[in-house]
Amino acid sequence: MIRIHQQLADYARACIRLVWQRQLMYAGGTLLTALFADPLIAWACYGLCMLAEWYDMRVCREVLDWQSQGGLHPARPMRRLMISSAATTIAIVIYMVAVAAAEGPTIHLGPLFFLFAAAIYATMNTCQVPQILRARLLIYFSAFVFIPVRDIIIMRPPLGSELWRQLGTVPSIIFLLRECAIKFMSGYRSVQTRLDDLWFELDRVAEAYEVQSQFVSIVSHELRTPLTSIKASLDLISKEDIAVPVDEMRRLASIGRSNSNRLAALIDDLLDFQKLNSGKMVFRMERIDLGAMVADAMEANRGIADTRGVQMALKLPSEPLFVQADMDRMMQVLANALSNAVKFSHRGGTVDVIVRAHKGLVQVMVQDHGIGIPEEAREMVFAPFMQVDASDKRAHGGTGLGMTISKRIMEAHDGSIDYVSEPGRGTIFLITLNPLEETSVDDAEEPYTETCQLEPMRT
Repeated sequence: MIRIHQQLADYARACIRLVWQRQLMYAGGTLLTALFADPLIAWACYGLCMLAEWYDMRVCREVLDWQSQGGLHPARPMRRLMISSAATTIAIVIYMVAVAAAEGPTIHLGPLFFLFAAAIYATMNTCQVPQILRARLLIYFSAFVFIPVRDIIIMRPPLGSELWRQLGTVPSIIFLLRECAIKFMSGYRSVQTRLDDLWFELDRVAEAYEVQSQFVSIVSHELRTPLTSIKASLDLISKEDIAVPVDEMRRLASIGRSNSNRLAALIDDLLDFQKLNSGKMVFRMERIDLGAMVADAMEANRGIADTRGVQMALKLPSEPLFVQADMDRMMQVLANALSNAVKFSHRGGTVDVIVRAHKGLVQVMVQDHGIGIPEEAREMVFAPFMQVDASDKRAHGGTGLGMTISKRIMEAHDGSIDYVSEPGRGTIFLITLNPLEETSVDDAEEPYTETCQLEPMRT
């Protein structure tokens, strides 16, 4: 769709740009016709060509206006251009056929040369739209054949006459024009392909620049905050003129240690993202009880939940579900999902975690009942260095890499991570894996529906 829009616009621009060249050609041909053939035919046909030119210019400007206004459907402008280009071509053909008729049965050097020049001009400047070029050349080819055939029908000359030789040159001219048209169309397509590649690379550079800007903004903010806190704590502890009580010193050291851990986690995210991008992350696969792993992950994140006043509840199936996975990396994915659920829950709320078998797969559902995620933010959730709220005043920190890393890890496990959300009611993150063959999976279970309501589970 984009390519045909560009072709029509290129054709229209070329037609308008070369208008004065065509006027000089028409004027020169008309002057020669008036001097050496019939002045009445010359000026009458010149007027016909000017009328066709006026209509062609009008249609070309309409096409450019249509493109500048973001026109969607190219069928109508294509049809208008086909009609206008055919009109100008037919006007030229009528002109030359009329001159040839006025000359009588003879060698029509002038009319045939003018037709040849017009056809070459069309191959050079109409190559943007193959449909228009084919239509114009077909009309010109018809005139090339009609003029000498008409003379032969009238005169009925012997096969060795000049009129037959004139007709014999027509196939060579048509072949030459066809080859020129193919070459010019191929050259135009090649240029367009290179331009498309350049625009694609430009878009990639723009996207990379945007990601870099997000990276600098988010990382500088997230790294500065713990560093500032650590520096402030160390400055207070190290002041020689102030006697810091032991309890206060322990409190400051605890603040410094907490922010050091936060800083280390941010740096770990950056290193993991780089390893995943370069394909250097190593996965150590082993047989894992999914329910037990989820319980361990919840226990490891219990401190975050307690700090924010959020409860966590776990539901497990009646039978263990086993998967082949990297324990450390899956704990990382679960930690990202659980910490996000806790962060975006209201104080006093609950995060529900369910491990279940579903349609031949095993799943971990992590549901919060918090603010939810807007539908327009879906592409941002798993994008690197992107957050739903990327402002400096956002309520929740982070590099915006957690979910990106989780998605890459799940893809390396032939699994997936996705979510459904309803703003104001909460979000469910759904982590899906393939079970080991020994795992009993109940395919008859009710399918998971994309709502924020948890399904009843076996306990």
